[in-house]
Amino acid sequence: MPIELSLTATSYLPGQLLTDSKEKIVLAGRSNVGKSTLLNALSGKKLAKTSSQPGKTQSVNYYLVEGQNWYLVDLPGYGYAKASHALRNQWSGLLEAFFRDVSGLVAVCVLLDARLPPQDKDLQMINYVQERDFALLGILTKADKCTQRELQARIAVWEGILPQPPLVTSAKSKKGLGTLISTLNARVEAARANKPGL
Repeated sequence: MPIELSLTATSYLPGQLLTDSKEKIVLAGRSNVGKSTLLNALSGKKLAKTSSQPGKTQSVNYYLVEGQNWYLVDLPGYGYAKASHALRNQWSGLLEAFFRDVSGLVAVCVLLDARLPPQDKDLQMINYVQERDFALLGILTKADKCTQRELQARIAVWEGILPQPPLVTSAKSKKGLGTLISTLNARVEAARANKPGL
């Protein structure tokens, strides 16, 4: 079930961002939503550093999906209030440059904490993605920390906001990881099938 990932590039500045045409699927989310933990669960090994302290990911990290030849791109978390103003501006500029210049973008996965109601920063990110006409995929994380009733209520709320129901995952219990991997691979295969000239 795990996918083989290898960290290929790390970009702290806009000039370091990759410009190749390989397909890319982005992981975006608030600080401490569990992006690094999910990456490690998908790969079955500790690739990304995790921390109880938000804001650990401070760069755009490109993970090559071995055998499939596309990138899973981990973005810095947003909404980390304790980050300095200068650092927040740096992250903002990096993300703007990424979305402005990226090629081969297949989808943006917005990770959402299953324990929480919709947060302003999440809604802003969703609007940002939709305004730019990027494909959007909602992923609920930390599903193991909710009761089934709480989880169903949260899913229902997000179904009214997202273009399609969110995928439900738990890095701890492995819930939904197989479905997520299949979904991401299918998105890439569909993008390749629709490329002009193919």
